[in-house]
Amino acid sequence: MAIYPRLIKDALRNVRYPGVGKDIVSLEMVEDDIHIAGNKVSFSILFDKRQDPFVKSVIKAAETAILTYVGEEVEIKGNIEARFKQETPRIEPDKLLPEVKNIIAVSSGKGGVGKSTVAANVAVALAQLGYKVGLLDADIFGPSIPKMFRVEAARPVLEKIDGRDLIIPVEQYGVKLLSIGFFVHREDAVLWRGTMAGNALKQLISDTHWGSLDFFLLDLPPGTSDIHLTLVQTLAITGALIVTTPQEVALADARKGISMFTGEKVNVPVLGLIENMAWFTPAELPDNRYYIFGKDGGKNLSEALHIPLLGQIPIVQSICEGGDDGVPVALNTATVTGQAFEKLAATLVEQVARRNEQLKPTERVKVKH
Repeated sequence: MAIYPRLIKDALRNVRYPGVGKDIVSLEMVEDDIHIAGNKVSFSILFDKRQDPFVKSVIKAAETAILTYVGEEVEIKGNIEARFKQETPRIEPDKLLPEVKNIIAVSSGKGGVGKSTVAANVAVALAQLGYKVGLLDADIFGPSIPKMFRVEAARPVLEKIDGRDLIIPVEQYGVKLLSIGFFVHREDAVLWRGTMAGNALKQLISDTHWGSLDFFLLDLPPGTSDIHLTLVQTLAITGALIVTTPQEVALADARKGISMFTGEKVNVPVLGLIENMAWFTPAELPDNRYYIFGKDGGKNLSEALHIPLLGQIPIVQSICEGGDDGVPVALNTATVTGQAFEKLAATLVEQVARRNEQLKPTERVKVKH
């Protein structure tokens, strides 16, 4: 069959740039250098930034579109070149997020302790108290915030602000939200190496119009990883919240998380410990407490390490239902858990104020080459 440029461009109209909702032809990303020699086709795709985390995925999607809509015999793999516009000077790292007053990392030593549930509800509770709040889902490989806020179908848009194309966060329940989950299909696993994940995270921070915030919460992945290093090298974090359950295995991992933040190289203050799943209270017996994961494990750890225990959150069915339905329990302060998160948010505000009075501002971890 005859191959000509229009066929190539028509095929590429099926390739959308993530998060924008437009195809790469409409966005004028396909360079006017399509070269056809028999079945061999080559051309360039123009990206704004060299650090764009979607370069490889867009090129792969372009190859697939041409093989699908033009013909399987087309020799296209390896023949698409990525080119980059003259980049707008990036903001200096130490001047990132100048309108954000406090950056709080929500972390856990291990998975399954309800860290994202706590982060989501603390963010909502702070917003309910009248603060301006942002929440970044920094768990690149397992994003859950879009579901917890019932915004899975949301797709952030770009807006030119002060000469830069910036992502506009999704807003729900008074909280500004951003997650890699907005840019990938919810059924797809994110198979990225550490460097790619780190670059994507930095872009979500630096290329987003967060505006003025009293509190910017970072929902970190469990454990300690490259993502944690990327964050402390990118942002000066005010302090960390450590989420644990009363179980010994969770407490052991919580100790490691605390050690990571308070170590000499990172030196981020730990604002306090949150004991999640502290006890089980059945809805029909609201005054009863069943300590199914052990009693006061988080409280004992906080005393041993001289770290404040900011709150103990009970297990009730409404927390799970709220997360699955996308309606955080903190929205309803008439419930036991809603009141617990409201109290936790108020305690956090006091703790942050105390930290800012007594300690110097945190510095970014400097990268040494």
